[in-house]
Amino acid sequence: MLIQLKKDISELQQNQILELMVNTYRLKPQCIDTPRAKYVVAPSGDKPLDIRVLGGLDGVKDIHRVSDAYKLVSSAWRIQPTSIDLGDEVRIEKGGLSIMAGPCSIESEEQIVETLDFLRAKGVQIMRGGVYKPRSSPYSFRGLGIEGLKLWYEHANQRGIKIITEIMSVDQMKEMMPYVDVFQVGTRNAQNFNLLDALGRQSKPVLIKRGMSATLDELLQAAEYVFSSGNEDIMLCERGIRTYEKSYRNCMDTNAISLLKEKTHLPVIADPSHGIGIRKYVPQVAYSAIMAGADGVLLEIHPRPDEAFSDAQQTLGFRTAERCFQGVRETFALRVKLES
Repeated sequence: MLIQLKKDISELQQNQILELMVNTYRLKPQCIDTPRAKYVVAPSGDKPLDIRVLGGLDGVKDIHRVSDAYKLVSSAWRIQPTSIDLGDEVRIEKGGLSIMAGPCSIESEEQIVETLDFLRAKGVQIMRGGVYKPRSSPYSFRGLGIEGLKLWYEHANQRGIKIITEIMSVDQMKEMMPYVDVFQVGTRNAQNFNLLDALGRQSKPVLIKRGMSATLDELLQAAEYVFSSGNEDIMLCERGIRTYEKSYRNCMDTNAISLLKEKTHLPVIADPSHGIGIRKYVPQVAYSAIMAGADGVLLEIHPRPDEAFSDAQQTLGFRTAERCFQGVRETFALRVKLES
């Protein structure tokens, strides 16, 4: 059960709704207040619920029966897909095309400036990069930290380019907040529920990568954590899952993209760089993800990819990246034509 409340509902009206749900229907409602709307979510109760009674109460805008465990992010109730406004006419939305590109790791001021200038010249408005890097080995390069983020933000802000970067723990959030446009939750943190709760209590958009062994329902439940804590600006990312195959880094699950587009009103982004982990195949995987319905791609690029401090084997050079951007746009245009 999902109830949309009127934004101007009084405290008295809200309490009357909650009391009816608890006392009459033995429900356990949870109130959720976001900058856009107010909601009440409740699992099924002991008694049949008459939505005509609830629907007639003052302050109720609409009522939806949502059978999915992930109620708020389900497409079962929201007609209009989520659209995320990053400012300066940069939007990420279901049915659109967003290209986000940049290095796996932010390494130096020179690398930052070269990448930003390349992206701006190619019409890409969002730069990805890591300043805190979760690495399998503790001896690998683990990022420049907050000072690297500040330097990156200074140059990106001058060029009107938005920043998406990974957050690894709750205690990083406060210092990162002024310099980030989108917080990324990496595959290893996709079920870090304390972090997801905290991201729901702040105002910046959140991209959640699918856990490397996670089901789609687990990914959607991760998004539900963020939404239920008060943040509706969420996007999901398919980045490949771990299988028994050793010929490539991960198994890019394009099936998941098509199914997620049906299951949720949130934008779905593809990360073909991690999806296959082999540079020469990244563009083709990107095109297949767009044809499967992805609303954008997250690509790793570098001025000198063979010198990249991390993930060099899957990182595109600028010339290949330029061709990939064009191919992604052409594939998206073809998809739109085929769907019309």
